[in-house]
Amino acid sequence: MLKSYRVTVVDGATPLLEGVDTEPTLQVAARDVPVLDALMSREPLFHRAGLGTTRTDFERMAAREFWEVGASGRGYSRDYVLDSLVRRYRNPTFETWEVDGFHCLEITADHYLVTYTLAQGQRITRRATLWRRVDDDWQVVYHQGTIVGAEVQRERPAISTKGP
Repeated sequence: MLKSYRVTVVDGATPLLEGVDTEPTLQVAARDVPVLDALMSREPLFHRAGLGTTRTDFERMAAREFWEVGASGRGYSRDYVLDSLVRRYRNPTFETWEVDGFHCLEITADHYLVTYTLAQGQRITRRATLWRRVDDDWQVVYHQGTIVGAEVQRERPAISTKGP
């Protein structure tokens, strides 16, 4: 069972400094470049028909403990996501999206955090996925999408297409 509690914290306004670049400079370790390439071919998560289109395929891709937080902030269970994917692939549509800033970081043995920005037309989201290497394959453990607000979009340069 999940526990809830209250905590007293230090908080307060921290206005952005004008002219200061807030974006981190992310680099992929040389040893992780093959992992980066492998995971780029799997993202955007569950939108790559070449990795499978059946419930059995999705079950193989998603760890038993998988869950995600959508751009709305709503949490989605593994079962809900898998059911949704089955419905999506019954009558798929095809679009071209743009991925930028793809990065991966090994956070513990065989577990990698992938982050990137996704442009779906005018909708821009930041994505984060936790992947686990299992033998010669990959399973997703967690995924989150966060909508990028209009004020942040104005600060960012245009997204350029990178990756496979």
